Amino acid sequence: MAYDEYLGERISAIFKTKSVQAVEKKMMGGLCFMVDDKMCIGIVKNELMARVGPEVYEECLSKSGCREMNFTGRAMKGYVFVDAEAVDMDEDLSYWIQLAIDFNPFAKSSKKKKKKIS
Repeated sequence: MAYDEYLGERISAIFKTKSVQAVEKKMMGGLCFMVDDKMCIGIVKNELMARVGPEVYEECLSKSGCREMNFTGRAMKGYVFVDAEAVDMDEDLSYWIQLAIDFNPFAKSSKKKKKKIS
């Protein structure tokens, strides 16, 4: 198991409760939830990855269990990792998901690469 599947089930249930349509995509060895074709929430091993945006980024980092997202040796501002203990309760998980949903309309979607026809 590359990521916490139970956490994935919990995230799916919360999106349904909030009536937000999310598409699950396996990527980066984990699971990502896309909203409007934009990365919103993800799971890497047993940690939650949330795209919260730059406006609330610093505030999020001050919360227990939250740290900067750093894949490449460089922090990705606007993205955070939240450890498993900090999202153990559904209320806490829902809080992080709602932050990501709130930022989603302002997030830039990744540019899709056009296939080269030879």
